[in-house]
Amino acid sequence: MPELKVSEMRTMTKQELDDELASLRAELIAERAKRSAGGAPENPGRVKSIKRTIARILTVKRERGIP
Repeated sequence: MPELKVSEMRTMTKQELDDELASLRAELIAERAKRSAGGAPENPGRVKSIKRTIARILTVKRERGIP
């Protein structure tokens, strides 16, 4: 999944942001589960990237005043 840009996020609807947020959170849980099971992640920097993207989505939602 390519990294979302903030400009792209600002053009998305509330529903699209919520869907993207849910999928990223599910992916983060899967990556953490892999790591805790002792497996080596395919892309070690992916967890950091997912967390940053989640934070960016939440920031865009807060800017709009969406709970």
